[in-house]
Amino acid sequence: MHSVKVERHDTLRRQHHTNTGIREVDFYREHDHGLYVARPFYGHPRIAYWQAHLLPALGVQLCRYTLHGGRRDFDYYLDIARIRQEDGLWEMRDLYLDVVLWEGVRAEILDTDELLEARRAQFVSEEEALYAVERAHVILNQLAQHAYRPQEWLRAQGIVLEWREPVLA
Repeated sequence: MHSVKVERHDTLRRQHHTNTGIREVDFYREHDHGLYVARPFYGHPRIAYWQAHLLPALGVQLCRYTLHGGRRDFDYYLDIARIRQEDGLWEMRDLYLDVVLWEGVRAEILDTDELLEARRAQFVSEEEALYAVERAHVILNQLAQHAYRPQEWLRAQGIVLEWREPVLA
């Protein structure tokens, strides 16, 4: 069992702070609904590039991965999270639950066991655990109502997102 993963985005320094270190970021853009981030994944065996939108009002970090080669296992990965921003510093507190999305096909919730273990270990409060479950189920139901098409789901929330072409080395 691991404690809550907290990631920080320092948009002024263009740095992504994770539990495994600090990574330089190619591109940050703040928008009306959150923060867009894009950066390479150096030294990763499968992932070449990562893009994400941190969407505080939805309680989610919506991720897209570009692999070194081969087919992706899924199209989008959604981290259920608490996200806050202050003076160019964004913080994402990952609340264990994830939603994996195959565009136009299906979505599923992952890591319920991790959330329950984290709650028992008191890594998350009861309020955070309930928030994570509520957010994951609302998002899963809304995605189903929009035929598992994330752009349509987001448009229904008044959100239109832009993604860049990955900058591959």
